[in-house]
Amino acid sequence: MIPNDYGTNYGQQFGIPNTNGPDPRQSGFPNIAPGSYTTFGVPNWMPVTRVEESYTFSENLTYTKSSHEFRFGFDLVRHHLNHWQPEIGNGPRGYLGFGGGPTALNGGPAPNQYNGYATFLLGLDTASDKSLQYILSTGREWQFGWYARDRWQVTRNLTINIGLRYEYYPLMTRAGKGIERLDPYTNLVYLGGRGNQPDNVGITVSHKLFAPRVGLAYRLGDKTVIRAGYGINFDPIPFSRPLRGWYPLVIDSAFVAPNGFAPAGTIEQGVPNVVGPDLSTGVTPLPGGVAERSPWGGEIHRGYTQSWNFTVERKLPQDVVASVAYVGTHSVHLLADYDINAGFPGSGTAKLPYNILFGRTVATQMWDGYLSSNYNSLQVAVNRSFSKGLMVKAAYTYSKAIDYTDDDGWASVGWNWAPVFQRNRAAAGFDRTHVLQIGWVYDLPFGKGKALAKSGVGAAIIGGWSVNGIMSAYTGTPFTVTDSGSLLNAPDNTQTANQVAPVQKIGAVGPGTFYYAPSSFASVTTAATFGSTGRNILRNPGLWNTDLNITREFPIKERFKLQFRSEFYNFANTSHFGGVASGNVTGGANFLSIRSASGERNIRFALRLQW
Repeated sequence: MIPNDYGTNYGQQFGIPNTNGPDPRQSGFPNIAPGSYTTFGVPNWMPVTRVEESYTFSENLTYTKSSHEFRFGFDLVRHHLNHWQPEIGNGPRGYLGFGGGPTALNGGPAPNQYNGYATFLLGLDTASDKSLQYILSTGREWQFGWYARDRWQVTRNLTINIGLRYEYYPLMTRAGKGIERLDPYTNLVYLGGRGNQPDNVGITVSHKLFAPRVGLAYRLGDKTVIRAGYGINFDPIPFSRPLRGWYPLVIDSAFVAPNGFAPAGTIEQGVPNVVGPDLSTGVTPLPGGVAERSPWGGEIHRGYTQSWNFTVERKLPQDVVASVAYVGTHSVHLLADYDINAGFPGSGTAKLPYNILFGRTVATQMWDGYLSSNYNSLQVAVNRSFSKGLMVKAAYTYSKAIDYTDDDGWASVGWNWAPVFQRNRAAAGFDRTHVLQIGWVYDLPFGKGKALAKSGVGAAIIGGWSVNGIMSAYTGTPFTVTDSGSLLNAPDNTQTANQVAPVQKIGAVGPGTFYYAPSSFASVTTAATFGSTGRNILRNPGLWNTDLNITREFPIKERFKLQFRSEFYNFANTSHFGGVASGNVTGGANFLSIRSASGERNIRFALRLQW
């Protein structure tokens, strides 16, 4: 993937020191971020060269005896990853960011977009960064799984499934080398397979990944079935993705400001000069301005999910089957970062723990499975199999998802300071309280071979028509109302806004209007304060959409058929509003407003000749 500015060293032409470089893949426009305005330059992770390969093998054996059906199986997966993608930090061309702190009044109102732009005009960057792909990022991983299952027909009305799966995930390696590990107590990075270092450098994986499953189905007469189940599933995420490009594979060197109101440097000083380490001994110090993600020594905890359900299914008149179910999950050991070099309120970078010990002023992400999440739902479904020209499928879900962060593996949290860590636990960013979906296919009962208007003029006009469609309606996802963070002055922690009045949902959209009343929130005015609101306290608007398809077939001869189709996307032309703009209380006129919409009605007509 090559950007459109490839081949020209614009940063060097502008005279910004240490931008671009001798490798043509470092060419292009540096990333320059003037406050909250649109960033100059292409995405920081470009250019990209990726070669990814996966090999799979599965074998299953089924043996039936009496009322038992035994099944045994084996699964094997081999992953290969090869990436040139210096995405850690802000890319190979160099980055200059301009926050509003240097042009804001310390102790006064929080910096706004105009302070950021003023800082840009003065050339006082508040963060600068450059990434270098020092070693090709590779990953080599095996995944093994064995299982046994018994499907036991206990009685005519009772069936039980009992199974056990064992999984083994050997520790990933690099192509011809081992993995890397940071010792946070010495600030040394150990390089597996280099010098006299073992491939695993003190990192282990579990050999006890047993996953039991049990399920049952019990018939109450001819029309009602009760189903229940419980199972454990281990997260098969390849470690190669979250560990693909950290030090020293990718070296991200950064300058950061000593506090929220001081610059880190100037445009004339440029970006940090990236220097690679000596790899021959297998041990190298971690530079103070280089970001890092590393597993802890010892066992990496692979995540797993416990899931359970209880369902009552009932056959109704007119070939309709309805079900009501409770479905829940609980996930533990979800893989994510924890920044052990995060600040505390008022610390700035000067008092970061690893700045005091080792001169480190950037994030030091230790990586392991330590987070959890929960999901609980009521699920109702109504299904009518295709019969007499009609099929209907409908499902409604009322649910709640709670987590600490929405990703897995390549994931971070908003608050890394231990005393406020539980602020991360809240409604998931993808949570939707209500979801309703209905799909249908209906061949109208007119025309030859149908119940009505089988011949004549009526069959010629209204015969052969079919209608199908999908309707979706769901509530919006949550978001956080943030503040600038300058007064908090705690690196790698989120500052939220203060709530100063009850939340008022106005529901208006467009310029000069607000979806929520901005007067409910205010910037933090007390130094070293997080803000009174939490994560994901407000919700974006929901959506209702109907796609409709109307079709008629005209038989010409036995082998020829003409089909007319009319397709209506968003048939009712309902508004699909964008998210509430600017979750930052310093966002100016856009704060808590909706300024975008999409998905307007689209109509298409088509003719198709089939033979």
